[in-house]
Amino acid sequence: MIVLKFGGTSVQNATMMDRALDITYNRINDAPILVASAMSKITDTLIKLSAAAADGDGETAQVLLEEIMKRHTNVAKEFLTGSNLEEATKRLDTYKQELYSLVKGVTLLKECSKRTLDTILAFGELLSTTLIAYRAKERGIPAEFVDSRLFMRTDDSFSNATPLMREIRKLAKKHLKPVPGKIIVCQGFIGSTAEGVTTTLGRGGSDYSATLIGAAIGASSVEIWTDVNGIMTTDPRVIPSARSIPEISYQEAAELAYFGAKVVHPSSIQPAIEQKIPVWVKNTHNPDHPGTVILPDVESSGLRAIAAKKSITLINVVSSRMLNAYGFLSKIFSIFEKHRTPVDLIATSEVSVTMSVDNTSRLKEITHELQQYGEVDVRRNRAILCLVGKNIWDDGEWFIRAFTALRTIPVKLISYGGSHINLSLVVEEENSEEAIRLLHREFFET
Repeated sequence: MIVLKFGGTSVQNATMMDRALDITYNRINDAPILVASAMSKITDTLIKLSAAAADGDGETAQVLLEEIMKRHTNVAKEFLTGSNLEEATKRLDTYKQELYSLVKGVTLLKECSKRTLDTILAFGELLSTTLIAYRAKERGIPAEFVDSRLFMRTDDSFSNATPLMREIRKLAKKHLKPVPGKIIVCQGFIGSTAEGVTTTLGRGGSDYSATLIGAAIGASSVEIWTDVNGIMTTDPRVIPSARSIPEISYQEAAELAYFGAKVVHPSSIQPAIEQKIPVWVKNTHNPDHPGTVILPDVESSGLRAIAAKKSITLINVVSSRMLNAYGFLSKIFSIFEKHRTPVDLIATSEVSVTMSVDNTSRLKEITHELQQYGEVDVRRNRAILCLVGKNIWDDGEWFIRAFTALRTIPVKLISYGGSHINLSLVVEEENSEEAIRLLHREFFET
């Protein structure tokens, strides 16, 4: 049994839906479950529709609703015929009427709660998977449409619901019956409470759905199909010669994701990793490319990738009261906790502490309160460079190579993670892309 998840760009039109079916059909003897997102940009349009309705702008909401439905109806007409087109159109019309009733209610009340928004957003996935399921039938591919809300049990934290794994396992056995020779089509991102109220899983929700399903059914692998050839050595927009990484550990992938690399969100693949199920990241546009496999751990060592996180602010606090004192850092970090502002990196000495943040919405208040403990210096427009790889920093030669490559770039902060897989450097943002070029050339192009 395998799970294949296709994101919005991978099901954005009739051609891509067919390609997703081709990829899945090639694995039909592995009892595949196809998990799909909404068509590209549909979720954004549903959010705009909901906002317009909440403002009482029923006219705009109706225009957006018609736009959504027209896009799906056009796809249906493009690749369905006869009874399949007739049945699919009826299903689409039913969804349209349900969505219209919701939008009308929101417009009248001029309020859209998170609970209502989740119900509205769910239509994106329901519409796309309806088309995929009927297209499979049109092509003579044995397929079964399953509403994920039947088995994806969550709590009622609407817009970012927490999956209830024990219940999901139990319900998956009842509603998911994967067998060789048949494709099961279901939705990512959406679930339901015990009372049957629709929920969504938030950021990375479709990937999360896929790995939750994989963990629940004991899949042999989970495949995340996207628009890149796996996880890259760095951002290909900066370095066109960047290449994909054959394998990477979960911990390495998590570090890269946090510091800006375009990879799956680490929390979304955790259910599969906990069950030691490999997670593949592959390219729908280039299905023959091997992509990247994320494993609980990997044996090979070496630098995997370089990620960058821009728009960073450095906050430096200098105080002689830190000398031989205890409790000083806890007082400083209690200020960040109070203002709900995460700290990315930290470097300390006997009389100073420097922290990096990317959320500056409460910077004025934080700076004011920090001044009671010492002199505060704020430096904006910085970038974090994150060098990730297993065991590389156990060898001093890697440090020498990294800093030699950056000899023309002023480094403002250095943080060597206790995990031994992450060396983070802060540079001025205007120097960040040049720094990436120098490091990539040193470690991947020589």
